Amino acid sequence: MPPRTSNTADPAETAAADTAALRVAVLADSDTRWKWGALTARRLTAASGTGERPVEISGLLLRGRATPTPRQLAEVGEVGIDADRVREVTAVEFLRTVREEAYDLVVLSLVGGGVQAMLHGLAALRLDRRPVVVTGYVGVVYEKLADGLLLRHGADVVLANSRHDAERFRAVYEGVGADASAVTEAALPFLGGEPHRPQEGRDTVVFAAQPSVPASRADRTYLLRRLVEHARLHPRREVLLKLRSKPGEHTTHIEELPYQRLAERLPGGLPPNFRLVYGHMGEVLDRTDLLVTVSSTAALESLHRRIPTAVLTDLGIRETLGNHHFIGSGLLTSWDRLDGGIRPRPDEEWLAGQGVAADGTYAGSYDRARARVGALLNRGSLPTLSPYYTPATAPGYLPGILARHHLAPDGHPLPGAAAPQETGRVRGAVRETVRNAARGAYRQGVQRVAPVIRRMGEL
Repeated sequence: MPPRTSNTADPAETAAADTAALRVAVLADSDTRWKWGALTARRLTAASGTGERPVEISGLLLRGRATPTPRQLAEVGEVGIDADRVREVTAVEFLRTVREEAYDLVVLSLVGGGVQAMLHGLAALRLDRRPVVVTGYVGVVYEKLADGLLLRHGADVVLANSRHDAERFRAVYEGVGADASAVTEAALPFLGGEPHRPQEGRDTVVFAAQPSVPASRADRTYLLRRLVEHARLHPRREVLLKLRSKPGEHTTHIEELPYQRLAERLPGGLPPNFRLVYGHMGEVLDRTDLLVTVSSTAALESLHRRIPTAVLTDLGIRETLGNHHFIGSGLLTSWDRLDGGIRPRPDEEWLAGQGVAADGTYAGSYDRARARVGALLNRGSLPTLSPYYTPATAPGYLPGILARHHLAPDGHPLPGAAAPQETGRVRGAVRETVRNAARGAYRQGVQRVAPVIRRMGEL
């Protein structure tokens, strides 16, 4: 489909546009970000924001170390996008697709550097009628606040998952003299499920593991050992270790020391009431009576459903762990207290600022964002995207970010980076096979070889 070249439409064209499908693209670079981006697209295109137009959402997975596998996509759960509308692309292929497909709305569910590169790439397309661009964070923002936010600046809408985050986001933008009008308060798009109801005869404790928190073998082994000891102390209680990925798979963060491997080497083995589980977090929470974590976003999902939730202090309350985000929540506690039967009680004022909407107001949490997106869509012609970082404001930082995605400092593809059109099924199949093999080798190197080399360097 050729790009649209006119900013002026006659009444007949306007009427046709009102009934034509709203075309949306979600670009994600990991399983968690795919879940956030796909569900965000669904919430933003509900009828109250975009009229009665049918919606077509296409999923695009940015090729890289964390590109989700089919199994991971299946575990994310129902996001309302058919599998045949999800495909893998490079940054340059994505930009070419935007030019050819003429999307109305693009959701960038990427790490900050990826968002910044796509913003400059989209600006360089100089489309007569460009899509509305939305971005945000997939969970708790506990590190790299300024860095991540400024890399996302330039999007039409920067979603904040809570009132607390919206206030912080605006303060950062205003503090550097950047336009803060794009910051829009919403909520985590994947909250839901039935409120917790204790069931007679059921007593299930779930530990929500994180790929990179904590990072060291000693700390991860400690947490695993305490979880297993908790199972032994309470033999009638079901104790589950909820894992994000299987060894060899990547998520949003690199997991160099999978709990599965540590569990295999734990002295004494595992008690019969202890299990490792995968699957959709919402389904696991359906049978959870206590959610324990260091700082996982799963805590917010649990709190939204009024499930008793505990954030561990055993390894300290530290920015590197992310549990400092829960200061004032009433949830901070230790394994010793949990072993003794103590259950934290959340602070209601803290909850109100975190966007978990346990008070039943979640249904309206995207109203403001839908209205903003709807207004932008109705404008027809939008100004050129204008990120805070430019070759003039960040000449020592921006070019490197863009180069990682094979883009020049002006946002155009670097020489040789433009993806050629496929010239036949056989050639395309061979190219895809080679790409998949290379990606597998890369993941193997990142997860298996690189950690060994780093540990050898520490000797």
